[in-house]
Amino acid sequence: MKWLLLTLSLFASMGAFAEQDRYQFDSNKQAILFEELTKELRCPKCQNQNIADSDAVVAKDLRDKVLVLVKEGKSKDEVIDYMIDRFGYFVHYDPPVTPATLVLWVLPVLIVIVGFGFIVIRQRKASVKQTWSSDDEMLLAKLIEQNKRQEQS
Repeated sequence: MKWLLLTLSLFASMGAFAEQDRYQFDSNKQAILFEELTKELRCPKCQNQNIADSDAVVAKDLRDKVLVLVKEGKSKDEVIDYMIDRFGYFVHYDPPVTPATLVLWVLPVLIVIVGFGFIVIRQRKASVKQTWSSDDEMLLAKLIEQNKRQEQS
């Protein structure tokens, strides 16, 4: 009986540790905005996990900050801007197009186009057929004749 009570208390305490964060909102609109933001913001520690799914301490801090900002009446863009100002563009799954990000997208495409162009130009130069003139034929015959004479001597 003693072991049964100990086992039951152990299972009951595990349920308490598995409790998710429960947030209270003033309106359903705030709850929806909070859910959207936590799924759209990336955890700085977890690399590619949003703050809604992350168990990291920094993700919990970010969720708490998002909750405070949402309750203050901040818009989605204002909350995202706040997080970007604090953590950089990495914190948002949809970073804006900047000159730096544009280079990252355009440069590989340019390299492929230039490489393909280089290959096409080399192939065209290699495939250009040279015409064989009668002067070339006479020169070849003369060289063959000289070679035969040198072999006979």
